[in-house]
Amino acid sequence: MAHTVFVDGQEGTTGLRIHEYLAGRSDAEVLRIDPERRKDAAERARLLNAADVAFLCLPDAAAREAAALVNNPRTCLIDASTAHRTHADWVFGLPELATGQRDKLRASKRIANPGCHATAFIVLLRPLVDAGVVPPALPVSATSITGYSGGGKKMIEQYQAVPLEPALTSPRPYGLTLAHKHLPEMMAHTGLAQVPHFMPVVGNFYKGLAVTVPLHLSQLAPGATAESVHAALAQRYAGERFVRVLPLRDPSTLESGFLDVQACNDSNRIDILVFANDSQVLVAARLDNLGKGASGAAVQAMNIHLGFDESLGL
Repeated sequence: MAHTVFVDGQEGTTGLRIHEYLAGRSDAEVLRIDPERRKDAAERARLLNAADVAFLCLPDAAAREAAALVNNPRTCLIDASTAHRTHADWVFGLPELATGQRDKLRASKRIANPGCHATAFIVLLRPLVDAGVVPPALPVSATSITGYSGGGKKMIEQYQAVPLEPALTSPRPYGLTLAHKHLPEMMAHTGLAQVPHFMPVVGNFYKGLAVTVPLHLSQLAPGATAESVHAALAQRYAGERFVRVLPLRDPSTLESGFLDVQACNDSNRIDILVFANDSQVLVAARLDNLGKGASGAAVQAMNIHLGFDESLGL
């Protein structure tokens, strides 16, 4: 029997990609709204309540309004916005977060899809905090470089315009108010006691994302080494099909001298890398910001909730 699926906000980047993932799947009947009625609350409510799974690919306020329209206890909502990522009644949609997270996703009818930057940051820091390698009180800084597709339709149009504005030809740091919208979930789901210092950077490429976190061994748990940092990550993700921990000081990356931000594009995979010298460690995570950083993660959560193989369609 096919499960009914509705994407509220099907015209955006995330919604369109979810439709691509679901195309051709015989186990999912996709409900579609007439484009002329996409702002009709009554029609949206009808489709939301008719769905076994509904993806909310909307701005935060609209996602909250959509969630309030659902009164069918069978409908599972998967919200791609930031609206519910730290809400106590919503399960954080990162299966690899901790032991038991998949059980929570199977049981919950309210799932908050993680942010792209946050996903990469959390998969790096949560295991290190849990293992006692990184003290929760440690002030942590992180940099994320990402392709422009994460900025949505308006930014995509800016970067694809001909001629390209000169200012867009070079990487551009943003989040300069130091209040990026992913920070609450980056704290809530890592166990850190202080807000990270986070600097995202957008570049002139379509997709791909890498978060890097520098650490001083002297500020970590007594006796911490590059080997123990790498081991904590490798042990946490052993057996995970979508998380790959590369060898310590990955030889192929060091040979090139550059971290390939786009190496996980067109996949639902996260690569974790650890580089080090005698006193410092750099941990990095890269992913496709439209895949594991957005739509792929949402479909993975749907698969788990419905009892499918979680890699189905990915």
